[in-house]
Amino acid sequence: MRTFELDEAIEILRAAPATMRAMLGGLSGPWLETRPNEDAWTPTDIIRHLIVGEETDWIPRARIMLTHGTSKPFDVFDREAQFAAPARPLVEMLDEFQDLRARNLAELGGLALTGPALHAPGIHPEFGEVRLGDMIATWAVHDLSHIAQAAEVMAKRYTEDVGPWRRYLPLLDREELPSS
Repeated sequence: MRTFELDEAIEILRAAPATMRAMLGGLSGPWLETRPNEDAWTPTDIIRHLIVGEETDWIPRARIMLTHGTSKPFDVFDREAQFAAPARPLVEMLDEFQDLRARNLAELGGLALTGPALHAPGIHPEFGEVRLGDMIATWAVHDLSHIAQAAEVMAKRYTEDVGPWRRYLPLLDREELPSS
């Protein structure tokens, strides 16, 4: 059963920057730079990753799908490009994420996507043929995944400090969410 509704996906996309700001804004460095293991992304890494996605992934790929269809494959998305970005204060990155997302949502709205347009095809470098609606659904779930990932990484900072309550906190013993 498919339940994708463009307007509902846009609700998540619109809420994500404010959600990340509410969760991370004003936190100290130990929270923002925590990582339970060397492979985990910090909350700061996650915000930088979301910024890179806004710049190079979602809307550029939508443009390719609507303009070129399957005649022009997407560029490969560098899931770790954020590590090449210079360190900046979190508040600046949250502002940038919010601004980029607002611009991208305005452009998405300007595309006046209808049912047929949501079926516009594109060629993903790993998956082959994909559809625009599926990619927009992925964009929303990607946001939710990284919100959960940031919360999980921060929660794990106190894994050994919660004492016997740990048995009621399964998040602490779950493997980390993949970083991507």
